[in-house]
Amino acid sequence: MDYARTRQDSLTKPQGSLGKLEELSIFMAGWQGKEHPRLNQISCLVFAGNHGVTAQGISAYPPAVTKQMVQNFENGGAAINQLCIAAGAKLRVISLDLDHPTADFTKAPAMSEEELCRALQTGADAVPDDCDCLLLGEMGIGNTTAAAALSLALFGGDSGQWTGRGTGLAKDKLAHKAEVVETAVRRHSPEISDSFELLRCLGGRELAAIAGAVIAARQYRTPVLLDGFISTAAAAALTISAPDILDHCQVSHLSVEPGHRHLIETLGKSPILQLDMRLGEASGAAVALMILRASLATYNGMASFEEAHVSRSLQ
Repeated sequence: MDYARTRQDSLTKPQGSLGKLEELSIFMAGWQGKEHPRLNQISCLVFAGNHGVTAQGISAYPPAVTKQMVQNFENGGAAINQLCIAAGAKLRVISLDLDHPTADFTKAPAMSEEELCRALQTGADAVPDDCDCLLLGEMGIGNTTAAAALSLALFGGDSGQWTGRGTGLAKDKLAHKAEVVETAVRRHSPEISDSFELLRCLGGRELAAIAGAVIAARQYRTPVLLDGFISTAAAAALTISAPDILDHCQVSHLSVEPGHRHLIETLGKSPILQLDMRLGEASGAAVALMILRASLATYNGMASFEEAHVSRSLQ
């Protein structure tokens, strides 16, 4: 990182004039451990899971849509397919027991210990050990409710501030969704002492898989682009047990989901983009990858003042 800062200051531009692009190149150099970081091998992982809490009427779509959308991913027809092509990322979609939704977490923990371990391991195993950057996203009807519950349990506040419309829930049903979130957190709060119990009680299989992938990426020193509210909440669940666990992660964009702004501000993160997106699927992460490519193109390709024979002096 010291080398990258020195190089940025030597390039033919006013110091700091490329703003966030400069910060991202320094971040990438540090985590890859390379004076000249690269983006040759990019993996985009989209995890899919279903949620029993949809029985509470908190989504505009039924759980069957999760499997239908996974098929659309596999057929190449979704937004993330096109964005991965444009950004130069290899997409992999991983379904987690879609025919057996998690338990309704207003009535019981979302998962057993075994189910959570299996989901965490699935996420960790999916991360290549030679990846230059990892993009993480999800698909799962009902998972904005799980993300809101995780966030409320993590950071407190009012359930309404964490709860949004998700896939397009009618405004008159938002209050009910917030009540469901509050009920779930109130029920399980006495059991939650660490990240494992938080994810087990209030998460979902795809959220746990994202958390497992974040841990594996940290072990490999692989930089991570988290997608939106759900991916960020899944990763944030790890901070109970390891406060600095997300240092290798960037938040790709600020989602329209209202809880996302509160979440990233509490985590002390700054999103790369703000495009009024709320699709999920790692779509924001794929777009942010294009910004990351711009960052490294300027960092690696620009000439220094000395190389270009350009004077630094105002004289």
